[in-house]
Formats: sequence, C-alpha cells, structure tokens
Amino acid sequence: MKYLCQVWFDGAILDAMTQEEQAELDANSLNYDSDLVESGQMIVAQALQSPKSAVTVRVRHGEMSVTDGPFAETKEALGGFILIEAKDLNDAIRVAACIPLAKLGAIEIRPIHEFG
Repeated sequence: MKYLCQVWFDGAILDAMTQEEQAELDANSLNYDSDLVESGQMIVAQALQSPKSAVTVRVRHGEMSVTDGPFAETKEALGGFILIEAKDLNDAIRVAACIPLAKLGAIEIRPIHEFG
C-alpha cells in the first residue's frame, strides 16, 4: 500500500536552530531519504517552501477567490511530504518514526485511496 507521510512542524523551531544544527538536520533528512530509496519504499519526497509563500484557492457559487497564506493560522505548518510504499500501517508508522523532523514536529500518515 501507499502512504503519504505529511511532515508538520513549527517553523520557529527551525529558525531558532544554528546553521550547524540546520545543516545536520538537512543531512540526516537526505540520508534517511536515501535509505528509503535503497529499501524500495520511497516513491517521492519533497520539502515545501514557507507557508508565507502559499496561496489558498476557493471556488464558491462559481466564483473563485485567492487569499495569501495557508488556510488556518497554526503554529505547525505542512513542511513537506514523503510518499512511501509500506506493507501495512504498522510498517508506515515505523518508517515515519525515523523521519528526522518527527523529533521536532509531527508526521501525519494517510493511506492513499486507490480509485478503480
């Protein structure tokens, strides 16, 4: 099965890190991505830019509106995602627990809905 691991964290925590701490976190994250590629579990992983760069689009009654920023004000924001292949939910949880940013934020795991 495929699972989406959404990486949520408070950007202020990253902003407070030293350059060395940020570099170590980046290296750990890239190394873990490489491990998932080697194991065959990685489908794709991407980091997202700051929520400040986001726009939200809504269409209501045929009218489109675009607003700056994310939908909701929260301390934690979606910072990236990893789409993985896992045997089951327990396997996906094991993979998510090793994502380096799990130590600073939260990893939300959702099974992918297959149509057809």
